[in-house]
Amino acid sequence: MRKRTPVASDTQAPETDRQFVTALSRGLEVLRCFRPRDRAGLSNRDIAERTGLPNSTISRLTYTLLQTGYLLYDEQTGRYRIGVPALSLGFACLGSLPIRDAAKDHMQRLADYAGDGVQVALGARDDHTVTYLACARADQGMMSLQLGVGSRISLARSAMGRAYIAGCKPDERAEILEALAAHHGPERWPGILDGINAAAAQITEKGFYVNYGDWHEGVHSLAVPFPLASDAAPDMALNLGGPAPFLTKDRMENDLGPRLLQIAQSLRLHATQV
Repeated sequence: MRKRTPVASDTQAPETDRQFVTALSRGLEVLRCFRPRDRAGLSNRDIAERTGLPNSTISRLTYTLLQTGYLLYDEQTGRYRIGVPALSLGFACLGSLPIRDAAKDHMQRLADYAGDGVQVALGARDDHTVTYLACARADQGMMSLQLGVGSRISLARSAMGRAYIAGCKPDERAEILEALAAHHGPERWPGILDGINAAAAQITEKGFYVNYGDWHEGVHSLAVPFPLASDAAPDMALNLGGPAPFLTKDRMENDLGPRLLQIAQSLRLHATQV
């Protein structure tokens, strides 16, 4: 089966596409709008704002998802939370990615080598974000990035997101840029596009991209694209990040960047042999 890339306009399927089930797409969009930090849950109004769907549509969708167990409802607060059946989908996804297991030991060794709260992660695209599929942290240090499996970061501004864009095929890249331009708006987009293009130039030259606080102030990160030839697996990217004082420019450019690139090259070789 041909690899399908998620796009921001997936819920706006053309009416002529008779194979597309709009109701199913909208129900999945409701589930996707929940984030790990939404501990208090989301109201119908919150969900409508995040999805852009009418309140009446949201009410029907949340009712259906509640009846099937994919959402839970708190009558005291009037808010929904993700139900346990949705968790099984996430674990099914992770279990179907053998490259994730192959990457873990490499990632942990690099995180331990980097030390001082550094985190190494593997991620894949989800609309205009990148979702972490695997993470490894160094035990040392008082400071650390508090991101785990399932965390979503910016596709347009993070090192991992920009590396992903640089590594994808031209037609997908054009699709992504069009969607991101609409998402970020005409005032912010030109500056963001400059960063995306600079990342692509760095990756062409060195194989990796270094981001000095452009995603979050005080955080330095680097990333390597990790596209896979298999249509049965998503394209990915690897990143490394942590507190700026521990990740100097010299260390990122001359030590950690080449090491992360070497991991990506080893995993690509592994993927072709499996």
